[in-house]
Amino acid sequence: MIVGIEGKIVYKEPTLLHILVFGFTHEVFVSINSSSAIDSNDVKLFTTQIIREDTNALYGFVTKDEKRMFDTLLKINGVGPKVALAVCSTFTPETFAKIVSAKDVGMLKRVPGIGPKAASRILVELADFIVSGNEDKSSDSGATLEASLALESLGFKKDAIKKALNGESGSVQELVKIGLKKMQRL
Repeated sequence: MIVGIEGKIVYKEPTLLHILVFGFTHEVFVSINSSSAIDSNDVKLFTTQIIREDTNALYGFVTKDEKRMFDTLLKINGVGPKVALAVCSTFTPETFAKIVSAKDVGMLKRVPGIGPKAASRILVELADFIVSGNEDKSSDSGATLEASLALESLGFKKDAIKKALNGESGSVQELVKIGLKKMQRL
């Protein structure tokens, strides 16, 4: 799994880069926000690699928060990499967190490829998505979100998970253990 790439840009479009790394040119899809933040030919990106039967694609991000937002969106049923990248192109992670906390379906419907049903589903699934300027806090909220999704995949109800993880912090594994212990008592 490729989690980062550093090299020289040899070709650039608004949402696509060709990056030369040690003689190999890699095609990397980027959001418009990341593309506009790149101001030189030397680039270092956080990446998500998606390997499927018919494709092997690399998605690059200037910030960890944008990568985390993309990865979180991919976990939602019905949201693929194109829609997730469109969300990243339309909103910054901070703006997206505000939209999710305000449950603003109208703003989310502005993203190409997202209709009213998809917007509602995304807002319900990401009710606890929070991004902060503080790197430790954003890692904790990302870990909490991942732990919540893991516990939900085990069949626990969202309300019970939210109660169990409220005020807790730590790694995803620690949060899952804490959640399991607390929900045994409920």
